[in-house]
Amino acid sequence: MDLDYTLREDRPADLIGASTIEQRAAMEKWERSNHMSLMIMKHSILEAIRGAIHKESRAKTFLDQIANRFAANEKVETNTILNKLVSMRYKGKENIKEYIMEMSNLVTRLKALKVELLEDILVHLVLISLPTQFNPFKISFNTQKEKWTLNELIAQCVQEDERSKQEKIESAHLASTSQGHGTNKKKKMDNKGKETAYSGTSKQKVQKKQDKKITCFFCKKTGHMKKTCTKYAIWLEKKGKLPNFVCSEINLAIVPIDTWWIDTGATTHISVTM
Repeated sequence: MDLDYTLREDRPADLIGASTIEQRAAMEKWERSNHMSLMIMKHSILEAIRGAIHKESRAKTFLDQIANRFAANEKVETNTILNKLVSMRYKGKENIKEYIMEMSNLVTRLKALKVELLEDILVHLVLISLPTQFNPFKISFNTQKEKWTLNELIAQCVQEDERSKQEKIESAHLASTSQGHGTNKKKKMDNKGKETAYSGTSKQKVQKKQDKKITCFFCKKTGHMKKTCTKYAIWLEKKGKLPNFVCSEINLAIVPIDTWWIDTGATTHISVTM
């Protein structure tokens, strides 16, 4: 079914008694297309818009009324398109080919509004909109005597954009590599410091373990030696052999908790019994 038949063809002449079979078939085809097109358009637009349009029995006339309701001011549209065209800037994130084609599409829309821009002007507008990393490319363009077409400009810009992005990737890779070396070096220093601290802690633990492993040969208890053992001193006293202790150090590393220290004020006397 040709739904747009009524939009493409005018309504046939009214049928009369002498109308041929072909004329009757053409009228029937047009009426069917007109009825379906009109029904689809009315159900496809908002009720507020549909109510603002005068009742119409022909689909083509109904479509023309809608177009007139939404006809844009050519001056405003021209100003909007021109403003967008001259303010466009390529930021490097989108595809540069699609970016230039979008600018070309704006020029085509201006042409439909009877504002025609030459291709040379479009080429210069594209170059103006490119960022600073394209400056060598712009200088190369300005030094050439030949003019570029839009297709030539697109090809050159695509090549230059790929080169610029590749340089950014390489620079970022070098920067990350340099930063990675510095970080590894710092980590090594940190790890070394941690190892040193860990070693010191281990030595303290080993020293404590060694202190716990000291066993008295007399009473067989851990934590002190035979010469500081109180039971050994008592045993010597019973045997009639009193031990003589001379302290030659001010700070003792190991002092049993069950010993007494008496300060006479002049000399330190050590006694294992009271």
